[in-house]
Amino acid sequence: MANFDVVIVGGGPAGYVSAIRAAQLGLAAAVVERDKLGGVCVNIGCIPTKALLHSAWVANLIRHDAKELGLTTGEVTADYGVAMRRSRKVSEQNSKGVEFLMKKHKITVVRGGGKLLSGKRVQVGNDVHTAAKGVVLATGSRVKGLPQIGLEIDKAAVISSDEALFLERAPASLAIVGAGAVGCEFADVFNAFGTKVTLIEVLPRILPVEDAEASDALSKSFKKRGITVLAGAKIVKAAVAKDKVVLELEVGGKAERVEVEKVLMAAGRAVNTENLGLAEAGVKLTDQGFIQVNPATLETTVRGVYCIGDVAGPTMLAHKGYREGVHVAELLAGHPPRPIDYTNVPSVTYCHPEVASVGLTEEQAKTNGIQIQVGRFPFSANGRARTSNETEGFVKIIREAKYGEIVGAHIVGSHASEMIHELVVARTNEYTVEEVDLAIHAHPTLSEAIAEAALDSMGRVIHI
Repeated sequence: MANFDVVIVGGGPAGYVSAIRAAQLGLAAAVVERDKLGGVCVNIGCIPTKALLHSAWVANLIRHDAKELGLTTGEVTADYGVAMRRSRKVSEQNSKGVEFLMKKHKITVVRGGGKLLSGKRVQVGNDVHTAAKGVVLATGSRVKGLPQIGLEIDKAAVISSDEALFLERAPASLAIVGAGAVGCEFADVFNAFGTKVTLIEVLPRILPVEDAEASDALSKSFKKRGITVLAGAKIVKAAVAKDKVVLELEVGGKAERVEVEKVLMAAGRAVNTENLGLAEAGVKLTDQGFIQVNPATLETTVRGVYCIGDVAGPTMLAHKGYREGVHVAELLAGHPPRPIDYTNVPSVTYCHPEVASVGLTEEQAKTNGIQIQVGRFPFSANGRARTSNETEGFVKIIREAKYGEIVGAHIVGSHASEMIHELVVARTNEYTVEEVDLAIHAHPTLSEAIAEAALDSMGRVIHI
């Protein structure tokens, strides 16, 4: 038996960050992890996917822009296997980086699956570890299939993002079921590597949680590149063979048939709550299957047991898990943290063009009865975007009409993932659109589009 101040079950983004913050505050911390440190994000999620997306971006840049930029190239050959192996190296570097951080902060890493016991104890194999201050559950989530329509993940013809990250070659044809962030990112990747991609979404538009204008802009961009986009599409039947999958669809009231080499399931994730001893310990789940927590403290229904990250409920994003990990560590160390503002968590889809947002969509703001004014600025009118030949997309700011509060912001375009944080910081500090405009933006930069959109919401836009 080993004694610690805090025992964290799960070494993904939420768990390892919580351990580091706990150690910084003088707590003896242990992380229980049965696989590689870094979790899904580092090993089979965020990091390798972004490495592949960079390869895809370079391939498209050379194919479509090289001549206009004054560069002469030969025929571009895209080798998915080579790009995949590079992405694996990047993931390994990041995972080893997390291992280094554990050693640096003198955090004990316990290998194996953890099971919650009473009295703030965690069993790993035959060993039991006790937490004086608290146990933190950070077990994350996993991909899921749709067995009810014949699309159980078999890791051959029907794959998940996990298997897609290890393919030695890009399939000739691929149907992606689910057009959220994961589905759109893989559509971008495989299209760049020569795959005939069909993107299928049951809801009326792709990226359904994003602002409608952002979804429409990405859909047009995808179609322009030859990606077949089927929104409002219901899969009626699936027939899986060794070398092909046939999908029978209903799209807009019409029957449609799609035959592909492989299907990639990107229609959601299931949280990891099995084999943790939750019921026996008294930890309750929500109706949606997440671990039930007190929103203010992230404590579960069992005193001294906390939960963070995907398994604690939406949004299922690594950076949301980071913040929750820090929050719980500070709470356990006796440093009351600032409340987490879940309305100000940015969302990013890293395909090209990128889509990033924070706060409410225009439709949500109207549904909530907020009197709004909307400002927009297209990158086609931005000098820096023109110089880099990246004029797709726009910045859209939704402000409360009377006081200028930024209730939502949406960016489609190059580097949207980096630009959105200006507006996250603005919302965190309750800046108005006037204050965003007063901050002088360097010229020429893409970020000038943010200032221009703020001005447009006040009827004072300069460059259009």
